[in-house]
Amino acid sequence: MVLLKPETVSRGLVGEIISRFEKRGFSTTSFKIVLVTRGQAAELYVMHRGKPFYESLIEHITSGPVVAMVVEGLDVVRVMRQMIGATNPCEADPGTIRRDYGLTITKNAIHAADSLENAEREIKIFFKSEKIISSKKPA
Repeated sequence: MVLLKPETVSRGLVGEIISRFEKRGFSTTSFKIVLVTRGQAAELYVMHRGKPFYESLIEHITSGPVVAMVVEGLDVVRVMRQMIGATNPCEADPGTIRRDYGLTITKNAIHAADSLENAEREIKIFFKSEKIISSKKPA
């Protein structure tokens, strides 16, 4: 599960980032532009509830349109986490999405699930299972 955050949408970087996924061999099996509700944001960031930065996460992800995507491929969670880089763009490795496009620790361009279990949980927040179409790319 991937969310391209409001600053990514407003800066016109959606195609650029999706292109990176495609070049890596991943398939986008579901895609939609949404305004995240406060309830969806609370479900998404449930593990951060009670932390000092929780409210700023909620405010940011609900501040404008985001692109919600289901991305599939070989070892997708591990490879995606490498591609996006550290949460803080200043600490992310050169060539990662957050280093190249992130603005701040909150406005860091992208959210991606950190495990298959979290990906499944997050997908249910934004997509109905019948709306997800799996596809195979030629190897």
